[in-house]
Amino acid sequence: MCVFCAAIPVTAAIGASVQSSQRERVRRASINGIKPPKIIIPVGPTTAVVISGLVVASIVYHTHFISPL
Repeated sequence: MCVFCAAIPVTAAIGASVQSSQRERVRRASINGIKPPKIIIPVGPTTAVVISGLVVASIVYHTHFISPL
């Protein structure tokens, strides 16, 4: 498996983990009556952009840089 193809599921897992931890911090803040932390970077759209870039890079790599056997 090439680096781009391997990075796609890893990126999805990291994005899901970060989004989960952000939601947990907001939930804990609301339970404790504290002002929820400001989310500076939205994880979902950022993860989608990174995965899209990896898919495009994978397509380019597999169509142009791998020699046929």
